[in-house]
Amino acid sequence: MSYMKPNFLLSTPAAERLYFDYAKDMPIFDYHCHLPERQILENLPCADLCDLWLSGDHYKWRLMRNYGIDEAYVTGKKSPEERFVAFCKVLGTAYGNPIYHWSQLEIESFFDCELEINEANAPAILAQCNSYIRENGVTPQKLIERSNVRALCTTNEVFDDLTVFDRIAENGYGFRVMPAFRGDKIMNIDASDYRAQLDRLAALTHPIKGLEDLESALELRLLEFRKRGTCACDISVERVYAIPSEEEADRVLQTVLNGQAPTAAEAETFKGYLTYFLMKLYAKHNLATELHVGAMRNNNAVMLSKIGADTGFDSISDANSITLMSRLFDRLNSEGALPRTIVFNLNPKMNAEIMALIGCFQSGEARGKLQYGAAWWFLDNKVGMERHLEDLTATGHIAAFVGMLTDSRSLLSYPRHHYFRRILCNYLGGMMSRGEMTSDEKAVGEVVRDVCYRNSIRYFGLDRDPFFQN
Repeated sequence: MSYMKPNFLLSTPAAERLYFDYAKDMPIFDYHCHLPERQILENLPCADLCDLWLSGDHYKWRLMRNYGIDEAYVTGKKSPEERFVAFCKVLGTAYGNPIYHWSQLEIESFFDCELEINEANAPAILAQCNSYIRENGVTPQKLIERSNVRALCTTNEVFDDLTVFDRIAENGYGFRVMPAFRGDKIMNIDASDYRAQLDRLAALTHPIKGLEDLESALELRLLEFRKRGTCACDISVERVYAIPSEEEADRVLQTVLNGQAPTAAEAETFKGYLTYFLMKLYAKHNLATELHVGAMRNNNAVMLSKIGADTGFDSISDANSITLMSRLFDRLNSEGALPRTIVFNLNPKMNAEIMALIGCFQSGEARGKLQYGAAWWFLDNKVGMERHLEDLTATGHIAAFVGMLTDSRSLLSYPRHHYFRRILCNYLGGMMSRGEMTSDEKAVGEVVRDVCYRNSIRYFGLDRDPFFQN
């Protein structure tokens, strides 16, 4: 039997009541994930737990590498069963790692399997879960609906095929799937394949011979995204860069259009301008921005060349850009063009700095117009979430918080919302039990419901849509 009991992560009676009476049954709006929309459209029966767990999940891959597992068992040519047993062996002693908790939650939540995950139990777990998958015809739709997901936003580059979303809408699922607009491949002008990415955008819009053409093409694509329900836009940079003039940014673009590679300084110039332009564009169309900062990507050049990006070789950057972030927000605010913005920070040393900064740009336009986003990636764990809540309540307002997201490529990731909800309820329940806040559980419970779901629906402008009102 599993170590995981009903009061998992809930250390007080008040915390238990907050979770079971208020948080547990709230719907999920996953406003930022990386699920492949085509997989949701095709809705094919899931193959087995090996595929669901280990295909494309770099969180699990990193954990296996940390234990010294050979890459053949991680992303290599070992059989699915051999990879599965290796993962269970690793997980059996990964105490305190969030994957240790998430994985146990996943097999219990989706497949009614209460066996404790370890090497000895691996064959029985695989047999039981695969039997469940076959007997119940498990599909992406069923996994998402079983998780009580009302809507999710996939993350899509500007040239992605949006007709997929039209066809998903025709399927009549019990949840909405909306594309979030992401311009990373157009922003990363120093990428070796940048011209190819620019050509993909031009093929969908018009020839791009300079910065003005690029700006027009990006807005045309954003309008196409809006037709598919887009309510969120994503920007990911290691750090915020200074805002140059249009002329400086155009000179960098012309350099690349002329077949030359930009210098590092020129690439930063272009990224600084594109960040500013895109946020201004999102404000124009009343769309929320998700600004991700602090990831240092592709550290291992050998593995990048072997298996590509987004495979578990990114880390936390120490590049502190709080001053430039201030200048960005102030410039946009002064121009009446600062969008609703969620700042996702990967470097915990900047938590208090970012919380203090976003408090300078709030307004009556939205509750928590600027948000300190949920603990993300390497901070997406018990310690990171608790620290996030401490920093948020110390210098911000918990009742305005838009709550959790998965940021995942896995269909089994939705128990992470309940991992967060338990930590949230334990945090508030602990303060209630210590006499540090009101004992009015009904009032606190409504705040919990807001953080779990209602705040995010309001923040992204979906609260007036009848689909989200029941």
